[in-house]
Amino acid sequence: MSFDLSLDEGVYLVRLARRAIETYLRSRRIIEPRDAPEKLRRPCGVFTTLNKVTDSHRELRGCIGFPYPIKPLAEAVVASAISAAVEDPRFPPLSLGELGEVVVEVSVLTPPEVIRVEDPRDYPKVIRVGVDGLIVERGSRSGLLLPQVPVEWGWDAEEFLTQCCLKAWLPPDAWLMKGTRISRFQAIIFEEREPGGEVERRRLPSG
Repeated sequence: MSFDLSLDEGVYLVRLARRAIETYLRSRRIIEPRDAPEKLRRPCGVFTTLNKVTDSHRELRGCIGFPYPIKPLAEAVVASAISAAVEDPRFPPLSLGELGEVVVEVSVLTPPEVIRVEDPRDYPKVIRVGVDGLIVERGSRSGLLLPQVPVEWGWDAEEFLTQCCLKAWLPPDAWLMKGTRISRFQAIIFEEREPGGEVERRRLPSG
């Protein structure tokens, strides 16, 4: 990471995300994080992920964010949290009643960097599952998957690339085609252990 975050800073961001969602669902008001520490006012990419807890397992309920550092981090958390709750096109808007069943996760990203290889078949050799997130871009289409996704699904690097292509609505082997751009980034991840509960820093097993 270009900079690290303490657990206290991660707790602040996760609780800020939950507070932003609750305030918006109650009053349609967007909070301003005026109490954010100076370090959390730096521009930074971030994604907020919402997982609904059902019968001891979690199901994705929304995930939206900013891959690039275009907003101050605290403001980006507020915006991404609200968007994950009510604007993810894969799901209906979150209701206030559901919020108590949702675990909030905040992933703070490094700026994406283009992966350069002589032969596209070498991409899987340089992608670190459990460390790297991926962005696949071809023409006007792009798809992003966070570093935790291949770990959760048990994918190897090749399947990770394939699934990222599918996320971009591209052919599954588009990562092998000339003109496709593959970028990677890393993330510091903080998540609630249970809805509204204790926050921990998530460490992914790397392959």
